[in-house]
Amino acid sequence: MKKLNLAFFRRPTLQVTQDLLGKILKVGDCSGRINEVEAYIGQNDPACHAAVGMTERNRVMFGPAGHLYVYFTYGMYHCVNIVTETEGFPAAVLIRSIEPLEGKGLMEKRRGRKENLCNGPGKLCIALGLSKDSHNGSEADVYDDGFRPEKIHASPRIGIKVGLDRNWRFYY
Repeated sequence: MKKLNLAFFRRPTLQVTQDLLGKILKVGDCSGRINEVEAYIGQNDPACHAAVGMTERNRVMFGPAGHLYVYFTYGMYHCVNIVTETEGFPAAVLIRSIEPLEGKGLMEKRRGRKENLCNGPGKLCIALGLSKDSHNGSEADVYDDGFRPEKIHASPRIGIKVGLDRNWRFYY
């Protein structure tokens, strides 16, 4: 298994988004295979947090590729993204879902259940113990073990009201 270097993330966001499918996201003693992602690309993407310009909340999106952009939403959930492209251009991939691999017992304890541990961006952050305070801006720990999805599907992104014309959600 090989750790992805930062150059992997310094590419066009739509390419990185699809290439992340099947890769392994590791946080501490827990890991999971990425099986659903969404792209958010720059200030011309109305659904992107950077559409309003740089703020304290989205500052990490303008930083170096390969770092985690973790934000708090709906007053109760964290969501994790990986910054892409070049420093100064705000783009990132939202990790929507993973298939648990290592540390499943710890994930179950954190979530208080045994099923549907990581099938949603808030759920996977709870299961992995990811939070804005402890992980925002840290380098992503993503690995390639050679797995490749047989077929990748595309659809509009979920939970947004603008930018629905873009099929930038990818999953297998």
